[in-house]
Order: sequence, then C-alpha cells, then structure tokens
Amino acid sequence: MSSLRCIAKHPSITLVDLLTTLKELKQIHAQLLVNGHLNDRVLLGQFVATIALRNPRNLHYSDQVLGHYETPTLFTFNSMIRAYSRSSTPQNSFHFYNRILRSAHGLSPDNYTFNFMLRTCAQLAARETGPSVHGAVVKRGFEADPHVQTGLIFMYAELGCLGSCHMVFGEIPEPDVVCQTAMVSASAKCGDVGFARELFDEMPERDPIAWNAMIAGYAQCGKSREALGLFYLMQMEGVKVNEVSMVSVLSACSHLGALDQGRWAHAYIEKNKLRMTVTLGTALVDMYSKCGAMNKAMEVFWGMKEKNVYTWSSAMGGLAMNGFGEKCLELFSLMKQDRVRPNEVTFVSVLRGCSVVGLVEEGHEHFNSMKPVYGIEPEIEHYGCLVDLYGRAGRLFEALNVINSMPMTPHAAAWGALLNACRMYKNWELGEFASRKIVELESKNHGAYVLLSNIYAESKKWDGVSNVRQVMKAKGVRKIPGCSVIEVDGEVHEFFVGDKSHPRYNEIEIMLGEISRRLKLFGYVVNTNPVLFDIEEEEKEDALCKHSEKVAIAFGLISLREGVPIRIVKNLRVCWDCHEVTKMISKVFNREIIVRDRNRFHHFQDGECSCNGYW
Repeated sequence: MSSLRCIAKHPSITLVDLLTTLKELKQIHAQLLVNGHLNDRVLLGQFVATIALRNPRNLHYSDQVLGHYETPTLFTFNSMIRAYSRSSTPQNSFHFYNRILRSAHGLSPDNYTFNFMLRTCAQLAARETGPSVHGAVVKRGFEADPHVQTGLIFMYAELGCLGSCHMVFGEIPEPDVVCQTAMVSASAKCGDVGFARELFDEMPERDPIAWNAMIAGYAQCGKSREALGLFYLMQMEGVKVNEVSMVSVLSACSHLGALDQGRWAHAYIEKNKLRMTVTLGTALVDMYSKCGAMNKAMEVFWGMKEKNVYTWSSAMGGLAMNGFGEKCLELFSLMKQDRVRPNEVTFVSVLRGCSVVGLVEEGHEHFNSMKPVYGIEPEIEHYGCLVDLYGRAGRLFEALNVINSMPMTPHAAAWGALLNACRMYKNWELGEFASRKIVELESKNHGAYVLLSNIYAESKKWDGVSNVRQVMKAKGVRKIPGCSVIEVDGEVHEFFVGDKSHPRYNEIEIMLGEISRRLKLFGYVVNTNPVLFDIEEEEKEDALCKHSEKVAIAFGLISLREGVPIRIVKNLRVCWDCHEVTKMISKVFNREIIVRDRNRFHHFQDGECSCNGYW
C-alpha cells in the first residue's frame, strides 16, 4: 500500500491531466517504464486508469498500454469500462466486461463493474442489452447493492422504461437518499412529474441533485411556472444552487418568455460567481433569444470565452427566429472561419435564416452542401425547412416538389409549411390538398382542421366549414384553446380564450373596449372571414376581440409603464386579425409589442411588423 501512495504522489503521474498531450504522455510512460514502476499490477492499473479517466482523448492510448500486459486487475478493467461508458464509443465497455468473464485469474464482476455497465447501456439506449445486464446483476447477487440499484433506475429512465424504474424501486425495502433522488429524476424525466413531486415532498433529506432533478422535470415537461416556483423555494431553504439548477431555470424562462425573471437569473449567476460553462452560457443565449432580446443574447454570446457548435447554432437560431436572417448567415460564416464544424442543428438555423428573408437560392445551396461538404445527411426537419423556404417565397409548386422528392415519408410539419403558404398566397385548392395530407398523417391534428376550415371560410364555402366541424366532432378532435402569457413585474400571467378569472378582468375588459373604440376611429374594420364558423358578424367580432393575445395586450397596456415593451408568448399561431390589430395598436398606443407564437417572433412597432406580411 505504501508503494501505491508513493506512485499516486509521483510527479510524473500528477502531470497526467486533461491538458496532457499524447507526446507528453509517452514521455511520462517511458519514465515510469525505465524506473520499473509499471512492473507492479496495481501500479499499472493506477496508471492506465489515470490515462483513461483524466483525458478522453487519450483513451485509445490507455487501451494500447493495457494490451501489453496479460494479468490486469479488476480495478483496471473497471476503470476502462467506466472511461468508455463516458466516451463517444461506449459499446467498447463490453469488450472489457467480456475480458473479466474470460479471465484466467479468477476475476469476477463486482458492484462497480455492473454500475459502470448500466451507465454504458443508458448511454447506448440499449433496450435489449440493458435488461440482459440487469439479469447478470441478479445472477451474480448484486441486486441489493445501493449503487447498482441507483444505476438500474438511471438506466431504465434513460431507456424510457418508467415501469421498470418503479419495479426496481418498489423492491428496495429502505431506499437511501441517493436512490430516492434517482427515482425522482427518473419519474420527472419520463414525464410523471406528479409522482416525482410526491416522492420529492416525502424525502426526509433532499440534496441539491434532488432539487435540480425536480426543477428540470418541471421545465422539460412544460410546467415552467412550477419550475420557477420550486427554484424560489430551493433558495428559501438555503440549498446550494449550481450550474445545473440555473440551466433548468433559464429553460423555464425561455418557455414562458419571462425576460424579467431571465434577467434576474443572469444577475444571480454573476452575483454568486457561478462558473460560466459552455452549457450555462448557451442556455443564457437561448433564453434571451426566445424572449426576443437578441442584442442581449449576442452580448452574452460574444462574451463567452468558450463556445461549442450548440452555442453557435443557438445564437443563429435566435437570429433567424427574430427575423434577422442576414445576421444569421453572417454568423454562420464566422463560425466556419472559427473552424467550428456545423451539425444538423446548425443547418436548421441556417435554412430558417434564409427562409425569413427570402434567400431561396442561397438556402438551396446550403441544403445541397450538407452531404458533400460536411457529411451530414439531410433529415426530415431540413426538408421541412426547404418546403418553408419555397413556400414563403410563393413558389408553392416547387415546395410541393420538395415534399414529393423527400427520401422519407413526408411529415405533418412539411405539409403544414405548404398549407400555411397556400393560405398566405390564397391557393385554396392546393391548401385543401395539403390539409387533407396532414389529417391522413395525424388524424387528431386540430391545427390542420382549423386551417382547412379557415380556407373554406375565406372563400365563403360554409358547407365545407360545416363538414370540417362534423368530422372533428366525429373523430373527437378538439381545438386546443389559445393561451397567451405575459410577464409583469416578474410575475407571469396566463390568459385563455373566454377565461374571465383574472382578478383585474374588469379593467381588462374596459381596456379592450377602449382599444376597439380607438381602432375604429383609426379606420379599422374587423376581418371576420377566418372565423371558424358561419355565425353573425357581431358574434364574430366579439369572438376575435377575446382572442388570448388581445386580452394579454390589454392587460399589458393597463399594467406596464409607458415605454416598456409588451412581450407575449402564445401557444398557437397568431391569426390574421390579431396580427393586423396588433400592428395598429402599436401605432395608436405608441407601444412596442413583441409576440412569440408557435412559429416565430413578431416585433410590432409604429404600425409595422418584422414578418413583412408573412407569418
């Protein structure tokens, strides 16, 4: 044991770290060989483990070193399994697991072996191999080991098998805090946040990992207000906040479009001197982008010391989403100059950037460069972007040709992009065809039925509207209610169509009347054509007046100080009437209004919108 302590403190060994180059590693290896340190199996294992675990780039070299020795220890094999389970080639872990099983020196897998193997299966998303490793755990008698139990829960959560997580957890008589935390994380990850919260509330001890898992679970399943509420509770209880916590908080702010809370989170990060990792910086860029504050997003982006392809792609996606297509493409050029290799996500951002500014030919060139230049096979989302690119430019039949030439079955989003273009350019026949294709793919896609109904309504074909309504009723398809979210003084307010429960609704209704009065004086006439059903004009006007984004705008006008932009996030696409009304409100009330709908941002100011007529 004394010799082990000696080599652990050996100056040569301490030099092996994340920054060690292969040349330096070979020099250290030579010195240890000359001094005879590697003749001892235990010391050899320490050296191999150090190479493998401290620098993933040198993992292959540790494999080569190990290949020159016939009797490695179990610790050495476990270290290799562990290192490969974290690598880009986790399947190599099985090679070392098999070497343990075939060992001529009586080696046998232990609890650490299985814990690392379970991590490997989780990373591989190996639905068949995972249960096999579980069977080996039981066969070798390690099913009661706390580390293995936690590993099993983690693995099944990664595989999306929540039932198996419950099975493992239910067989543990007295799960410790680590195992309980794993189950909270598994339930939250798999979407069962109700059970996760129940278990979380019952835990006698809750470490930061449990808090982070619960907050992340809420953020991932769209319960952003609950995520932020739990974060504030976490602070009140004095739990240490780290990078993981803040990434989930920023994700929740992004979803809600809660810029004030996002700014507060950014200030919290700086005040508490949390390390600005690539992940955290990218989350900040994404948050500011999705809240419509692109200047701040780019300020964070350029201030980051380290950026990866996801950081660049996030910034480019934000620019495209906010209508700055040219800036998106400029950033793409800078990314390539910086020798950052684009990935699939990058090209989605690039194609969207081309689409929002109508650069059809340039977008087509970028699409065609993916495979030959970067080795990236275009995926279904890239084809959908190409359809949108042609559709926005009014080249509807070229968009249709893209769909017909796709090497995979066209998805509903591609037909949806074509359908929206048909609505904009009033090609009712092709629009009806696209709508029916969506319904064939997704029989309960309420958006397709509504758009088809609007196409019929635009052309006054009320029989068609009625037929759509009957089909929806027969198939049990319900229109998702519109919901708009606005943040005022750090508090998030939600408004649904027809909901009058807000404590200030009487004031909101008065403001809606004032908006209507001023717009009519300004010459505005309601466009009732797209209203879903053939009802009286006065009823249609009332129905449009109560759309959730108009209610949210009215609340913003009575709640926010003059000069403060009104920022709204809507769960559905903004309708034509609301779009035109919001343009006029921005002029009549002299307010900047930013609306993020299901598709993109709309920046309204002085009676103009950033979408230039296409939304």
